[in-house]
Amino acid sequence: MSVIREAGVVVGYHYYFQFVRELVSPHCQCIDTGMRKERERAQMAFECAETGKRVVVMSSGDAGIYGMAPLIYEMGRERETDVEIEVHPGISAFQKAAALLGAPVGHDFCVISLSDLMVPWMKIERRIRAAAEADFVTAIYNPKSHERYWQLYRLKEVFLEWHDGDTPVGYVRQAGREGETVRLTTLRELNPEEVDMFTVVLIGNSQSYVWKGKMVTPRGYSKAPSPPPAPPRGRDAIRMVSPPLGEVGRGLGQSIMMESFRRIRSELTNRNVPIDRLWPLIHAIHTTADFEMEHLLYVDAGAVPHIFDAIREGRVHTIVTDVTMVASGIRKAACARYGVEVKCYLQDERVMAMASEQNITRSQAGIRLAVEEHPDALFAFGNAPTALMELCDLMRRGKAQPVGIVAAPVGFVHVCESKYMVKSFVNVPKLIVEGRKGGSNIAATLVNSILSWDDAAELKPGRDV
Repeated sequence: MSVIREAGVVVGYHYYFQFVRELVSPHCQCIDTGMRKERERAQMAFECAETGKRVVVMSSGDAGIYGMAPLIYEMGRERETDVEIEVHPGISAFQKAAALLGAPVGHDFCVISLSDLMVPWMKIERRIRAAAEADFVTAIYNPKSHERYWQLYRLKEVFLEWHDGDTPVGYVRQAGREGETVRLTTLRELNPEEVDMFTVVLIGNSQSYVWKGKMVTPRGYSKAPSPPPAPPRGRDAIRMVSPPLGEVGRGLGQSIMMESFRRIRSELTNRNVPIDRLWPLIHAIHTTADFEMEHLLYVDAGAVPHIFDAIREGRVHTIVTDVTMVASGIRKAACARYGVEVKCYLQDERVMAMASEQNITRSQAGIRLAVEEHPDALFAFGNAPTALMELCDLMRRGKAQPVGIVAAPVGFVHVCESKYMVKSFVNVPKLIVEGRKGGSNIAATLVNSILSWDDAAELKPGRDV
């Protein structure tokens, strides 16, 4: 406090001045700037200090943790300045949040920012995965914003690969400020929609627990890891002891396909797979001969029957694809049976004009036009992540309400991110080939698995082969 009172100049983000107004001397010069003007603030601070003035640069929390201190040192080195730099410690938001929650950082912890303005998302995800695997208590800064809406969903998904769903999670909004709110939940129940940029999230480790409404991480010996959860039972799972696939089908093609399905099912690692995931999974493996699909194919519970019912009942008449290869692989007889039209806008003259005028890819332009004409279609992506990202943006803006999405773009640039984005739309039924794999053939076969859902009960594929 005395440092601010003795300052001749105070430089900072304008929002923070309200918190120090009573500490600033009447003769002090206050220089405030808007958000994302960090370099400008640092430069003004040095210009004032180099004239002999005593300058304070404000950061919220601790200046050395996601604050201005590193930038001041960097700029000091760039300017080769003789100005003396001092860093005065503060209380970081995660420390204040931890105190409000109880004692969640009593053991090894780390802090991760989800802001990808200056750090590529894939590097952030590697850090997330390392923290989850190493069982760190993890504090999350910048968890969500208007533009950054899917990253916390992805973080939750990664942590659930390594942590029990009952792991305590706390989050605090406006810690230490007016409107402060504190919430305790579990990793399973964490709802990213309740979190914003003013929130700090704290995820416990395998030893963390809740006692009397407080989150505690003991400083003690590690417990033995919990055994893996038992496979699902009852009506939520279909045991792999269903009746044989049946007799030979209507033709040689169907006969071969049925035998292929029988062999695939016998080689699956998981012997308990819900039928609404099993059906598209076997289709995907049959098309690719890649049993890694057992780990890569994500299917929302009930997605396949939900989309199928909408098509069968005539509530949806259009399937939109990102490229013509996907469209060509969708079975024509199945579409004819339900009066469904498959459309790809990639070669549409209007799309070519739009892509040129707006400097976007043709696949993006195709999705924009498709949404204008068929906002409630089934959308299938087998090639272009930019097209999938475009649909996500249009959904966020309320312009698209797809009956379902098949997300299987393939490649190396923005592919994983596009799938993380679409996964955050929890109310839209989805089938996603996670990671970098995918392709037009997989997207088409997943659509075919939806169109043939009424054959799934007896696992008799190939009616339209």
